[in-house]
Amino acid sequence: MKINLPNALTLLRIFLVPFLLVVLLTKFEGRETVGLLILLFATATDFFDGWLARRRGEITTLGTLLDPIADKLLISAAFVSLVELGLAPAWMVVVILGREFAVSGLRAIASGQGIVISASGLGKAKMFTQVVAASLLILATRHEIFLLPGKIALWVVVAIALISGSQYFALFLRRVTSIAAPLPPPEP
Repeated sequence: MKINLPNALTLLRIFLVPFLLVVLLTKFEGRETVGLLILLFATATDFFDGWLARRRGEITTLGTLLDPIADKLLISAAFVSLVELGLAPAWMVVVILGREFAVSGLRAIASGQGIVISASGLGKAKMFTQVVAASLLILATRHEIFLLPGKIALWVVVAIALISGSQYFALFLRRVTSIAAPLPPPEP
């Protein structure tokens, strides 16, 4: 199997996840800067892999499967590190990550029934707010001024996670029940 550039960027994002964890959880001067740069660089690969795949007509099954996995690994690594650093409450991170895996499960079940549930605008906003919140909280490890905005951003992430997760669940139920419902009899 040949790896194209968009898929290579997705694999690079996955490769960066352990580095993000190690950098954030190892005490050394400047870890917040290095960690933030890794997070932002990995986030940029998320934008460019999809953009390049669409622009170059290189959308592949591998990329379609790996991209959301890479996103979840990256966000999980950032937020789990922030819990360990005492900057994010564990219950909030469980809500955020629980939503991620619940939506992935719903999409997998739907896909098995031939139903495609695409990412919503709110789902895309969720990723943006996750990166903003994680970035602010990473900066708060060095500069306390970022702590309050980071915590506020984290509350926004939780709210968007709950709302968008509910939307995905409702859409899933509508689509699955419309397929399972018997067709009305034809009119005479």
